[in-house]
Amino acid sequence: MHDELLFERQFWGDCCNTFSEDRKHYVYARFMELIPRGFHFEASGKRILDIGGGPTSMLLKCMSLLEGMVVDPISYPQWTVSRYATKNIRVQVGRGEDVDEVGWDEVWIYNCLQHTDDPERIIKNALRAAPTLRLFEWIDIPPHDGHPVMLTKGLLDQWIGSEGLVCDLNESGCVGRCYANVYTQK
Repeated sequence: MHDELLFERQFWGDCCNTFSEDRKHYVYARFMELIPRGFHFEASGKRILDIGGGPTSMLLKCMSLLEGMVVDPISYPQWTVSRYATKNIRVQVGRGEDVDEVGWDEVWIYNCLQHTDDPERIIKNALRAAPTLRLFEWIDIPPHDGHPVMLTKGLLDQWIGSEGLVCDLNESGCVGRCYANVYTQK
């Protein structure tokens, strides 16, 4: 297992206490222009692919999700897979670099790309998989344990083909400079 994947696996542990990450989802969702319905997000009968969703994907918080799939390179405890299944969300253990999907309505990527080997390839895979990409990432952080890639606004704008928003955050455990982009292909 790559060092960054080992780092992530250790971070999640037994996946029982995910509160610190779950509360960040509501901040990410605002920047990803998701429609809130109380503590849920409205999926409006869409098929949504989540690249890098881990054991607690934002798809679990969706109402009216037609179908979902989470692609993540780490195999989490079986009970997390069973939880996904109750919401019609499939789990595929695999790297975002290897996603070969088409026919989805949207792809969601959040707090994922700095953990990968080739974020540009992941963006290309996402843009092939669906007409709409909703993305939230931390930027301008030099590589360190578990985070081998430094993302910048310039790189993400270039890869997506659209200018994203940059903001400095300090709320609900979200601390740092973020980049968000909701891009729909014409």
